[in-house]
Amino acid sequence: ALVTDGRMSGASGKVPAAIHVCPEALDGGPLCRVRDGDVIRVDGETGELRVLVDQAEFDSRDAISAPSDLGIGCGRELFGFLRAAFSSAEKGASVFTEALEALK
Repeated sequence: ALVTDGRMSGASGKVPAAIHVCPEALDGGPLCRVRDGDVIRVDGETGELRVLVDQAEFDSRDAISAPSDLGIGCGRELFGFLRAAFSSAEKGASVFTEALEALK
């Protein structure tokens, strides 16, 4: 299964996917403490995701932060102001936010 707090197109299909998980990792959500190799139980009936790691170990993990500069161009920087203005998935992933108004 695929678990992400990201936005995706074409996520439906043969692979079970939990997308737009909230709160997002960037906002300190639990996904910022998930590590490669962690087993995650996905319960589609209750809407729960459970990381099968000892709770004390999980709580003690440092949150992974977003990389500050990947040194990648290809035009991504042209839309950085829009990415900064979008609300979280939990709030509808809308660009019509106070952050956008503040950019004027």
